[in-house]
Amino acid sequence: MSAEARLKELGITLPPPPQQMGVYKLLVQTGNLGYLSGHGPFLDDGSVMTGRLGDDVTLEEGQNVARQVGLNLLATLQNELGSLDRVGRLVKSLALVNCTNDFFDQPAVINGFSDLFAEVFGEESGIGARSAMGTNSLPGNIPVEIEIIVEIKN
Repeated sequence: MSAEARLKELGITLPPPPQQMGVYKLLVQTGNLGYLSGHGPFLDDGSVMTGRLGDDVTLEEGQNVARQVGLNLLATLQNELGSLDRVGRLVKSLALVNCTNDFFDQPAVINGFSDLFAEVFGEESGIGARSAMGTNSLPGNIPVEIEIIVEIKN
């Protein structure tokens, strides 16, 4: 089943694609690889989710934030490529979690993103190599930022 068909089957409506907020490109394609810049958890109304894991954001809330970041990444892919069906597979993701020094569940937080991509692209194509790291702050006090590399089909 195609990624676009899976979205419909799952009842997922993508948010508007995020807008650039600096001097960079949302997606750079070289050969058959697409590099997506770091995305945050923007909501449909343009507001952004904020907070810090281990402080005012729970693990479950963090997983929901990571899923929202994933939805924003999907929206950018769909907007930039014309269709999610052009994505061959997720190659690599790098996730940053805004957290306290004693918070150690960064990979569990990012499962919210990984589960979404597995649902949309299937386990074979939606799960790639991954790094999840903690950091003491992120822009705008967002809880999660994720950048990805995808294989692009012609």
